[in-house]
Amino acid sequence: MRIPELYKEKKPVFSLEVFPPKRKTNKESIHAAVERLAECRPDFISVTYGAGGNIADNSTCEIASSIKKDFGIETVAHLTCVNSTREDVKEMIGRFAESDIENVMALRGDIVPGENIRREYRHANELAIEIQRMCNDQLQILGACYPEGHYQSESLDSDIQNLKYKIGAGVQVLITQLFFDNEAFYDFLDRARSAGINVPISAGIMPIVKSSQIEKTVQLSGASLPHEFTAMVGRNEHDPEGLYEAGIDFAVGQIRDLIEHGVDGIHLYTMNDPRVAIRVWKGVKDLLP
Repeated sequence: MRIPELYKEKKPVFSLEVFPPKRKTNKESIHAAVERLAECRPDFISVTYGAGGNIADNSTCEIASSIKKDFGIETVAHLTCVNSTREDVKEMIGRFAESDIENVMALRGDIVPGENIRREYRHANELAIEIQRMCNDQLQILGACYPEGHYQSESLDSDIQNLKYKIGAGVQVLITQLFFDNEAFYDFLDRARSAGINVPISAGIMPIVKSSQIEKTVQLSGASLPHEFTAMVGRNEHDPEGLYEAGIDFAVGQIRDLIEHGVDGIHLYTMNDPRVAIRVWKGVKDLLP
C-alpha cells in the first residue's frame, strides 16, 4: 500500500519505528520484537538505515520486506544519502523493487564526526529527486522534519523554507524528529501550514523510560525539555521503576493531547522494545480509529 493513501483514509495514522540489530546474527531478535509489536495494529512500520550508510552491511531492505511478508504490515524503508554514491542509491532502489517495497523515507542521515564522507548528495531533497528520477514514481517518498528546527539551520523559519524544497522534490508525507513539548509542535505546524506546506505531518514520539536515554536522546535530537518533563525526571531520579512508569505516562499524555488536537499521525519510536510500545498503545488506543 502507498503510505500517502493511508492519510487520506484515516486520522490519525498510527505507525511504529524499529531499527536493524547491530549484528546480522541477531535477526531473530527483530522478528520477535515485531511479532509482539503487531499487537499494536500499526498502520505501517518504518525501518531505519544503518549508521553511516554502509550499503554492504545494511539489512534495512531485508527487514522491511520480512515485516511486510510475515506480518502483513506495510513498511517504509529508510534510505540515507550522506555517505552514498549514486550507484549505492541505484542499488538500494533496485533492492526495494525486488522486495516489493513501495515506500521509502528519504534522509540525509547523521554525519559521524571525523568520518570521511562522499558528499555526492548534500541534502535529503537531492536524494528525493534522485529517487523520483530512478523509479518514476514507483516509490512513495516520505521525509523528516524538525519541530524545533534542524540543528544546522539558522532559524525555525529558515528550516521550514528548506522543508519546502523537500515537498517540491516529491516528499508526500513528513514525520517529525522526536519532541517532548507539544506546544513547540503546534507552533511548528502553524508556521508550516502558513508557509504552504500541506502534506500530512506525523508527530514523532519517544517514551523515555531510562535515565540513560535522556542525555543521549536530547543530544541527538536537539529537543527541548519542558518543565513537566524535567519535573517528572527529577521526581524519579533515583527510582528506575518509577521513571519507567512515569515515562510511559508522559508519552501517553503527549499522544492523547496531540490526537485531541487533530494531529495527522503518531509515529512511535519503539527502540525495538515492544513492552513499552504496547503499554503506550494501550493508553491511547481508545482514540485511534
